[in-house]
Amino acid sequence: MRQKPIPLPPLNGFQPVLSKDIHTLILGSFPGRESLAQRQYYAHPRNQFWPLLSRVLDEDLVPLDYERRLQRLLSHRIGLWDVITMCEREGSLDARIRKAVPNDFARLKRECPLLVKVCFNGKVAGAYAARLAGAGYQTLLLPSSSPAYASRTFEEKLSIWRNIVL
Repeated sequence: MRQKPIPLPPLNGFQPVLSKDIHTLILGSFPGRESLAQRQYYAHPRNQFWPLLSRVLDEDLVPLDYERRLQRLLSHRIGLWDVITMCEREGSLDARIRKAVPNDFARLKRECPLLVKVCFNGKVAGAYAARLAGAGYQTLLLPSSSPAYASRTFEEKLSIWRNIVL
């Protein structure tokens, strides 16, 4: 007799990093295991998110503590969130995400009236681009900053990430 797989416990994502002044929002898919453990967006030391943004913004965010990184990001009028609020997943790979529940993007119109552009960090996040484009936002699909996405060099990724800034 075949046994049912043991269900995975649901994982909850993070609160968004938003302000009424942001003009750009970067959406990832869902925090990886290291990020969940540290309760920080892009906490894995090999993830290129903070180094890429440092180069885009011409400000070294990497040595800053996490709260200061978020403050500096908001000072550049850039917000941060994920497309998924809750899911099941074993490990950190996006391909293993199951039972994904999307975040409530309608709140962006209320809480971020100056928001113009939504950028998607990777293909899983990018699957939500049409939904946000339909809400009137400019959208930009970015190559993933994940260490698992190694088919492009840092410099190749950076050339596309530079389009984040308005």
